[in-house]
Amino acid sequence: MKVLPFKIPKPEQEALVYQEDCETVFYDQLHQHEEIQISYIVEGAGSLIVGDTINHYQAGDILVIGENIPHVFKSDINAAPRSVMYTLFFAKNSFGREFFTIPDMAGTETFFKESEYGITVLSDRKKIVRHFNKLKGQGKISRIGTLLKIIHLIIIADKQALSSFVYRKKYTDDEGKRMNAVFNHAMQHFNEVISLDTIARKANMSKNAFCRYFKKRTNKTFFQFLIEIRIEHACKLLYRNPEMPVAIVSEMCGFQNITNFNRKFKELKGVTPTQYRMQHQK
Repeated sequence: MKVLPFKIPKPEQEALVYQEDCETVFYDQLHQHEEIQISYIVEGAGSLIVGDTINHYQAGDILVIGENIPHVFKSDINAAPRSVMYTLFFAKNSFGREFFTIPDMAGTETFFKESEYGITVLSDRKKIVRHFNKLKGQGKISRIGTLLKIIHLIIIADKQALSSFVYRKKYTDDEGKRMNAVFNHAMQHFNEVISLDTIARKANMSKNAFCRYFKKRTNKTFFQFLIEIRIEHACKLLYRNPEMPVAIVSEMCGFQNITNFNRKFKELKGVTPTQYRMQHQK
């Protein structure tokens, strides 16, 4: 199977696809697809890379991933033994080129604009979940109606972008494999020392060429991206292990000294590791 682009399996002439993923882990290769994806995480937790940003996901989350946004789920089997996700896939022109442009659909323009960077829904999730739970037993027409209700609830809900930058050109298959190798190595070895030589070899590129390549596609350096992975993992350790010393958390996440860890953590999260732990406990 090609890493990029990824084709959503669907019957001929199917405008809206409803899919249930029940696995140990979700599909964990970097991919993009033409369809917009609205997903409800029923079970599971882990990390989600969207565009240039690494996010944490967990059961109960409602996520929107726009068309052709590179993304990858990295399930954490230590946090949850099973991963279950309900998803709706559709394109802006699935129901005809003019469907979402008629006056009655004027409000959907906001949804499509915000989906370009991915969305995580912060409020009204229980209402959206109720609609997702009806999808399995519905016919095609009813599902389209449910999709519109879900989109409406997302429009009026409090939301947060999943990414701040998205490389707008479609990845070729070779580019997808290259970036997938880089992301996989970073996610699997973030707690170790990763040299520029090592990661450039993973991409099969010279160091200078890799630095330019990665920065162009993510709007940040590889080592900025690596620090974000480390800090996201630190967040998990801080709230899952309330008695673990911060110095141990720092070491387990690949930081060479606790001063640098504290500084980078506050830069990204706005609070110190200790303050973050206290907020989560409250």
